[in-house]
Amino acid sequence: MEHKNIEDPFGKRGLLMNHELYQVLSFTIFIINFLDSVCNSVSMLQYILDTSVYPREPEPLKELRHAMKDHPMSFLATSPDSGQFMALILRLMNGKKTIEIGVFTGYSLLLTTLSIPDDGKITAIDMDRKAYEVGLPIIKRPGLSTKSTSLSPQLYQPSFPGYHERLLNLLKVGGVIMYDNTLWGGTVALPDPSLAPQGRKSCWKDCIEFNKILATDTRIKISQAPLGDGVTICRRLY
Repeated sequence: MEHKNIEDPFGKRGLLMNHELYQVLSFTIFIINFLDSVCNSVSMLQYILDTSVYPREPEPLKELRHAMKDHPMSFLATSPDSGQFMALILRLMNGKKTIEIGVFTGYSLLLTTLSIPDDGKITAIDMDRKAYEVGLPIIKRPGLSTKSTSLSPQLYQPSFPGYHERLLNLLKVGGVIMYDNTLWGGTVALPDPSLAPQGRKSCWKDCIEFNKILATDTRIKISQAPLGDGVTICRRLY
């Protein structure tokens, strides 16, 4: 495999907005522990993981998943089943240029690296350098790394409707945005946030409102799937 040179996503300042149209944009709103899935049956989820996900999980991803399992914020990691789905979409589209907002330890960044061509480019954006260093030794191995840039941390201020508009401005017709954690642990179906677990009360309303925005946006074709914590894929129509 050709050696790819990776630029540390936190090594220099970049800009989210530029004039280049990206073919596919991978955007993480929230990320949680893969065991906290919205599947109705824990045993069903485990069956899917054991049968279809773990056996096909590339060794570098498996190694990174194990490396972060004892991290105090491991629930922020992309779930392997969601990651497998995202990787397949990238390959189906032959995606070459991506943006990822929310890197954490780099699981989804690494799966993107493994899924796009050697001449592809990833713009990775996060405000937490320390968490990213967990996966950095694996991501920077010869043959795995790809070119990356970053957004300065002070510009990383979540505003989900705002991000949606800015991403659409970058996305050409036919391009794809993938939003993770759009079911927020299944709590979006609850009538009141007080019924949600303590860790799920925050962003409950924001997630519901954001789902409504996506559902009514005529510029995109969408499909929301109960993978991991919920993945919504959007294709720009015009």
